[in-house]
Amino acid sequence: MISAVLEQQISSKVAILVGGDSIAGDLVIPPNAAGIVIFAHGSGSGRFSSRNRFVARSLNAGGFATLLLDLLTEPEDRLDQVTGQFRFDIPLLSRRVMAAVDWSRSDARTKELRIGLFGASTGAAAALVAAAARPAAVGAVVSRGGRPDLAGSMLEGVQAPTLLIVGGADDVVIELNRLAMERLHCTGKVAIVPGATHLFEEPGALEQVCVLASGWFEKHLRPAARAPFAYAAKGA
Repeated sequence: MISAVLEQQISSKVAILVGGDSIAGDLVIPPNAAGIVIFAHGSGSGRFSSRNRFVARSLNAGGFATLLLDLLTEPEDRLDQVTGQFRFDIPLLSRRVMAAVDWSRSDARTKELRIGLFGASTGAAAALVAAAARPAAVGAVVSRGGRPDLAGSMLEGVQAPTLLIVGGADDVVIELNRLAMERLHCTGKVAIVPGATHLFEEPGALEQVCVLASGWFEKHLRPAARAPFAYAAKGA
């Protein structure tokens, strides 16, 4: 069944304009997609991240379109590999995620799909800032090993249901995520993957991320899901 879905899906390269720059993305749309999940990568990573692509394939098999992005242009990425100056530039990364959200709302292939954001590491902060800035567009957010604390004051403006997934052995990041969750006013939850470290490299850890993320998007992005934009109690 899964292989049949993957065989029928549509894959294409996209270019998203942001001011005078263009960022690259890989778009995959399975048949009868229930929504689209835009990926915001972490520090020093991009759309070819093996972990994000693993999660994306799982979401595709579950009926969700995915858009994997390079949040940096090629010149920026080359400079960042040497200096690291862009990877913690949350305002820059957030603008790129917002541009991807706007693109998804206007492109003929995706404009009818509800939008979710999946952020990893610093990309989680960029996803949350974008969710706060586009409350009518973003229906759900998932963070994997993220730094939601870097979203700063924008956390209070997030309305989309938010799931923060953290490795059980990633002690510092667990605390940062719990503190960030206290600042969110939306439906939210911190999910701990037992024994997992920051990169979820342990056997079965990334599979658990897929299950958690798929369940969250299934609940909040399916057309039959309740409206995600009203404030609600944490823990849903």
